[in-house]
Amino acid sequence: MTVAGLRERKKRKTKASIQREALRLFKKRGYEETTIEDIAEAAEISPSTFFNYFPTKEDVVVYDEYDPMMFSILTDAPAGETVRHSIRRVLEAFGEIMEKDREDILERSRLVLEVPELRARIWEELERARDLFAGVIATRTGRDASDFDIQVVGMTLVGIAFQAGVEWVRIGGEGNMADLFRRAMEVVDFESLLDRVERQVS
Repeated sequence: MTVAGLRERKKRKTKASIQREALRLFKKRGYEETTIEDIAEAAEISPSTFFNYFPTKEDVVVYDEYDPMMFSILTDAPAGETVRHSIRRVLEAFGEIMEKDREDILERSRLVLEVPELRARIWEELERARDLFAGVIATRTGRDASDFDIQVVGMTLVGIAFQAGVEWVRIGGEGNMADLFRRAMEVVDFESLLDRVERQVS
C-alpha cells in the first residue's frame, strides 16, 4: 500500500472512531447534552482535531461511507448489465452492511428522525443523493442527468430508501432494511419506471 493509501486508511479509522464514541455518548447522555469537547475527550483527540474530520456535531451523525460503496456498484457494473440488475446488487450489498453495522445504523437513524437539527439536514441529504443517483442512471442510460424522467427515477429511489429507513426504525430495527427497500420498490412498481427509462434509449 502506498503512503497516501496508508494515510487515507488511518484517516478513515480515526473518523470511524470519533463517530463510534459520539454515538455511544449520544445514547448515554442525549444528543443535546453531549458537547464536541465530550466527544473529543472520549475519542482521545483535541476539539480542533474533531473539526478536521467533522465540520459540525450534526455531521458526525449523518456521515457514512455507504453511498460511495453503493454508487461504485452502479458505476462499475459489468458490460451489458441492466440498471435494474445493478440495483439488485446494491440491495444485496446493503443487506450485508446492515448485518455488520446494525446497531450504529439504527442509532444514527433514530437521531436523524428525533433531533430537530438533524431533521433539518434531511432534505439537503436527500437532494444530494437524488443528484448522485440521477447522474449514475443518466450515464448508464445515455440520458442527461437533468432530464425530468431521470430526476423522477433518482428521487423515487431516494424516497424508497428514506421511507424504508423510517419504517425500520419504527419497528425497532427488526429484520433487514433491504427487505423493506424491496417491498417499497414493489409498492411504487419501481422496475416499471426503470423499464420506461431504458426503453426510451433502446
